[in-house]
Amino acid sequence: KQWMIALGFLLLAFGGIFAWNELSLETAAENQRQRPPSKVNVISPTMDVVTDSVSAVGSLRARDQISLTTEVSGRVVELNLNAGSRVAEGELLLRLDDRQARADRQVAEVTLADARRQLERAQRLESNNSISRSRVDELRTAADVARARMASAQTRIDNHRIEAPCAGVIGLNDISMGAYLSAGSQVATLDSTGRMELGFAVPEKFLGQIRPGQAVRGNTPAYPGEQFAGELVELGTRINELSRTLPVRALVNNPDGKLRPGQFMAASLTLRQREALIIPEQAVIIRGDETYVFVANDGVARRMAVELGSRSPGVVEVASGLTPEDQVIVTGQDRLSSGDRIEVVEDITAIPDNRFADAGKS
Repeated sequence: KQWMIALGFLLLAFGGIFAWNELSLETAAENQRQRPPSKVNVISPTMDVVTDSVSAVGSLRARDQISLTTEVSGRVVELNLNAGSRVAEGELLLRLDDRQARADRQVAEVTLADARRQLERAQRLESNNSISRSRVDELRTAADVARARMASAQTRIDNHRIEAPCAGVIGLNDISMGAYLSAGSQVATLDSTGRMELGFAVPEKFLGQIRPGQAVRGNTPAYPGEQFAGELVELGTRINELSRTLPVRALVNNPDGKLRPGQFMAASLTLRQREALIIPEQAVIIRGDETYVFVANDGVARRMAVELGSRSPGVVEVASGLTPEDQVIVTGQDRLSSGDRIEVVEDITAIPDNRFADAGKS
């Protein structure tokens, strides 16, 4: 008898729980029907160019960094070393007193001219067998020696001159007219700054995606908001075992001469570009391992799982889960549940990115 009573109480308890659940569901549905629809803004996914890139930091250096030094000792008699000035390739920068070298060249010129005259006379006599062949060979050797001495004298004159080996910018120096310089003295630096060399490192995992010729964009704190274009030109041959990165070099355009050797620069290396669907980043909701958005479907919000790709400021690529016809909710989605009633309104300020200006109209 007690067992039957207990069974009866148990059945009554289960019945009460079932009735309570049914009542709660009906009440929730009624509340849902009575609650006004949430006002939201929507956009359609837009096709745009998506860029896969890798970011890094590095330092700039001149493509040609040259220390100008003297070959011989002497007194400065001509000077064109204005710090910060641009010079052309071959332009005379400094000349030392070369009077003795010029006098030696004059002697060499006279000696060479005499040796040539004697050789020409001997060659004419040789045709008449009026001179031995050995004598002609001696005079030919003398002419060759005189020619070599002439070249040596010209070299000594050239050693008194410093010419720009390439176009570039002159660095700071303390050289004055009339100063005496010893052989090997450094007089200034010359940097070729038309295109700057940027050295940085790329993570090992991108090794199969990088190649010379890829676009590089650089920016520096010295010029906020300004980008400098360049291209990847050299890849290192060895991976750094500690950082697991590959050293690379890029050439960055510097037409206005704003960039300087040693300057810090943040770089973005473009790996590839493609057409893909993009949506505003604000539309995406991430909860744990789930990534989803809400779409508007006949006045009702529907939750859609998505797979994301590349990101850029304000936008994200949708690799799968959406079509260009979907109406993605971009405002108020954090308060929605799948099945909630919504009212789509138009607000051009809801999506500041111009790429979605037309897509945001309902």
